[in-house]
Amino acid sequence: MRISLGALLAVGLAGLQFIAVLAVVFSSYVTSERALLDHARDLLSDVGTNTIEHSRGFLSPARGAAELSARLAQDRVIASDVPELLEQLLFQQLQLAPQFAGVYHGNENGDFVYVMRADDAPGPFRTKIIRVDGDKRSTELIWRDDEFRVIERRFDNDDPFDPRTRPWYIRARQQLTTIWTDPYIFFSSQLPGITLASPVMDGPDGVRGIVGVDIEISEISDFLARLRIGSTGRALIIHRNGDVLAHPNQSLLKTKDADGTLRFVDIREFEDPIARAAFAQVMENGVAAVEEETLSQFRYDGETYVAIVMPPISEHLPWTIAAYALESDFTEVIKENRRTNIWIAAVVAGITGVCGLVLANFIYKPVRVFAVRSALISQGELDPSEPLPKTYQELENANETLVQQIAARRETEMEYGSTFALSSRGMAQIDARTGRFLRVNDRFCEITGYSAEALQAMAISDLIHPDDPPFRLFAGDDGDPAGEINQELRCVRRSGAAIWTALNAILIFNQQGRPLHFVLTMDDITQAKHTEEQVAELSKDLSNLSRDNTMGQVAAGLAHELNQPLTAIAQNADSALYAVDQLSAVDPELRATLEEIAEQSVRAGEIIRALRAFIRRDEGIRTDFDLPELVAQTQRLVIAEARAAGATLTTELEDLPLVNANRLQIAQVLVNLLRNAIEAVAETTDGERRVTVRAHRLGQQVLVTVADTGPGVSPDVSLFTDFETTKPSGMGLGLSICQSIVQANDGRLWHEHADPRGACFRFTVDASDCSSRTESSPSGP
Repeated sequence: MRISLGALLAVGLAGLQFIAVLAVVFSSYVTSERALLDHARDLLSDVGTNTIEHSRGFLSPARGAAELSARLAQDRVIASDVPELLEQLLFQQLQLAPQFAGVYHGNENGDFVYVMRADDAPGPFRTKIIRVDGDKRSTELIWRDDEFRVIERRFDNDDPFDPRTRPWYIRARQQLTTIWTDPYIFFSSQLPGITLASPVMDGPDGVRGIVGVDIEISEISDFLARLRIGSTGRALIIHRNGDVLAHPNQSLLKTKDADGTLRFVDIREFEDPIARAAFAQVMENGVAAVEEETLSQFRYDGETYVAIVMPPISEHLPWTIAAYALESDFTEVIKENRRTNIWIAAVVAGITGVCGLVLANFIYKPVRVFAVRSALISQGELDPSEPLPKTYQELENANETLVQQIAARRETEMEYGSTFALSSRGMAQIDARTGRFLRVNDRFCEITGYSAEALQAMAISDLIHPDDPPFRLFAGDDGDPAGEINQELRCVRRSGAAIWTALNAILIFNQQGRPLHFVLTMDDITQAKHTEEQVAELSKDLSNLSRDNTMGQVAAGLAHELNQPLTAIAQNADSALYAVDQLSAVDPELRATLEEIAEQSVRAGEIIRALRAFIRRDEGIRTDFDLPELVAQTQRLVIAEARAAGATLTTELEDLPLVNANRLQIAQVLVNLLRNAIEAVAETTDGERRVTVRAHRLGQQVLVTVADTGPGVSPDVSLFTDFETTKPSGMGLGLSICQSIVQANDGRLWHEHADPRGACFRFTVDASDCSSRTESSPSGP
């Protein structure tokens, strides 16, 4: 009976323990695997988005360079019919953009100026100048160094090249707008590239020539090669016709046709079998048909992969970004952890069974004593009047007390253990002297990328980024542990990636006052740091935009003021010429001088008009964006100034739709108005110092109000007037620029007196056609 009872207790206790541990392990595994797969899909989506933005950023300078060169030639700022001047302009454009392979200009007469990078001697840059004069034609080759100095000149009059017959020239001339060619393999460098061409207009429908830019896109493949998508993942770019344009292995991109010409490899014949299996299915009738971001899973060679295909970058660049990765790259760690935990559960169950057997024997001992006593009494060897053994009752009382204590302690340990293990923050116990990990929870493992077993063999200092100050658990020269530590620093994950963390450590003491261990909490604040960087980037963009607007306003004002004296000079010169013509004897040199004065004044006026037109040409890019988000970011930019002035910033924003405007310009208006309001309330000696931003919908627009409790605006001040200011160090352009920006975005800016005191500036901005704020535009210009 005793053996049966002990075995039952041992097996029952061990079995329940084993089942409970397995339930926790499998539940944690399923939840963690789902979270890791979601993270994998998010990672692939981020890879696609980053690749799109990188490609846009890589190619966007080409459009600006081509259109700027075309605009300068069109406005005759650079004489496009003088090859030497045009060559110098193209040379400068080529030096500014390292991704440009060549920049060129061809005109309707057949003249052609081409500046390109030359890998061969005798110089790093080579220029081809084709001059056509009737039946005469000459081709000059010039090699130059980085300082535009001539190294060598040659003539090749057998060159038959005519820009007017090239596809880029024909398309740009027909469409009268900037065009992109389909990617192709450059003949000279045998590298993948793309050509952009922009027309030089002669009137509304005429064309004087075409400016073109050749761009090598090999750097995009280098960017894809640097991406880390798990341990086996890759990303590639597919053209609309199925050509693979960029891949970490550039040697797979090119192939030769039967005639010896180079071309891109189609995805259906690509030598990366995994990429072919993943993305050949997106081709329909030879065209990549992808309209939205598409996530999928597929199997190849017995392995499961996750993949994503992004929609085309733009109408002009119909490129599709695709990425894939092995699913086990993200789930292998949790699978290994599951196997380890199962073995741990088995060992724990075995130990628990042995302990249960010993415990059962101990519990059965009073019963055995009572049985022996009963047997002795039945045999007459023991008097029944003998008192009962006290061992049973004492053991029962002691056992009852012990059970109560064990229950209380187990409940406490369970509550602490559940809090520790299931906390949404990373938690760890660290030895107070050595700094080594004693215990960690799953969230801590997830943040650092290490398993619990690996961390127990490490110290906290092993996780700290080598470039950051050390995380010290000990204070002072005597090495005493610090009582409490709060610090933000970078840590290095197992993958080698750096993350920003907020660490808090509290020292736990025992009843004798000796330090036991540190309880450390860790939070991943990488996203918060990224948000701070975005706000800093917005501040930088606002500074650049403010400087550009100020310089543009000053230049426009000076141009306006200079036109009047130039007009007077021209009129006076004409009057003097008329008076000279009335005289009988006129000094020819005097007449020539007066004619030159009149001619130069007219020429100066034309230069000023061209300058004003050039300054006003860029009207910015309007997008749909979330106004409350922009208000929050601009408030963060001026919060330090508000604190210094003792001002309180508040917002009263209704449920607003998306607005349509130039996001960066509206941010500048908000920052200027907020700073003016803060400076105004800083002058208040009594009463509340408050600046309030309000916004509500007003028909098809959104009305934004910036109100303050300052002294208000003096009636003597002419607001919105250039160079009118009440600040000793101000230029008087802030409100004028704000008004120009709001008007350029189809809005209106005005001032009202606040009640009972202060100033109130209001402006309107167009609401977007979207009816809700479910998705906001991420950018400004």
